[in-house]
Amino acid sequence: MKNSFYFLILIIVITSCATNPYKASEKIYNTKLNTLKETISSKQSISLPLVNNYKITIDTLFTNQLHNVKDSISRTRLTILKNGVNTEWISTVNFNLRKPNFIIIHHTAQDSLQQTIKTFTLASTQVSAHYVIGDDGRVIQMLNDYLRAWHGGTGSWGKNTDINSASIGIELDNNGTEVFSDAQINSLIALLTKLKKDYNIPTQNIIGHSDIAPTRKKDPSAYFPWKILAEKGFGIWTDEIVEMAPLDFNIEQGLRIIGYDTKNLSAAVTAFKLHYIQSDVNDAVDENTKNIIYSIYKKQ
Repeated sequence: MKNSFYFLILIIVITSCATNPYKASEKIYNTKLNTLKETISSKQSISLPLVNNYKITIDTLFTNQLHNVKDSISRTRLTILKNGVNTEWISTVNFNLRKPNFIIIHHTAQDSLQQTIKTFTLASTQVSAHYVIGDDGRVIQMLNDYLRAWHGGTGSWGKNTDINSASIGIELDNNGTEVFSDAQINSLIALLTKLKKDYNIPTQNIIGHSDIAPTRKKDPSAYFPWKILAEKGFGIWTDEIVEMAPLDFNIEQGLRIIGYDTKNLSAAVTAFKLHYIQSDVNDAVDENTKNIIYSIYKKQ
């Protein structure tokens, strides 16, 4: 009788192991997932040099949206494919959050920081950004860096046609017709210093909204100091002495290799000049424009 009892116990143990042979990896998966949930849920202020820390109240709508995101990454349910096969779930132990690889700079085209925050906290507007920097240098973070903000629209850069999924959006409180303040640019440089280091973002991947959406957007405006940022390591700029482009240099191909969508070549040229020439923003391609395109092309 005793032998039969032990035999029964052994059968139960073997059966339970056979039911889920990946129990150990499942446990590790769930532990890591809970850690990542805490990461994307964090609303702590971050310290930037020369910038005061501010905290904003997180409303119920944000909390609900965050809950939906966390719930979606936790799902392990099976999916029925069109050929009738069911997907199977076996938890890996090797994963982390996807990191941003671009920073897109915008100007708000609105008249105050408060107006922009209101715009970004209304569900009906369908637009947002990770950070908003006020004219006075105040820095507001509105979304965790790992989450996808709605700031770039249908923009593209190179073969990346979903910039929102790979970028951090920074909005500068500026209506597009005024010079950016020193305090604002200093805060931007401080923020870029942190973000570039945290996520190892390539220098050439710090670009403007007009770069990724040349047919739709003109921000940041021609007042934006791209050269100053490039000197600090945020974005690229032309050489002091611009080399003559080869006679057979193809500007359309050059712009495309830099990253611009050249389906509308006129818009791409204008967007390029808004970023790299600024004093002469139009779609005309003179010798100077061609040489500067070649200069930036060589830095890719």
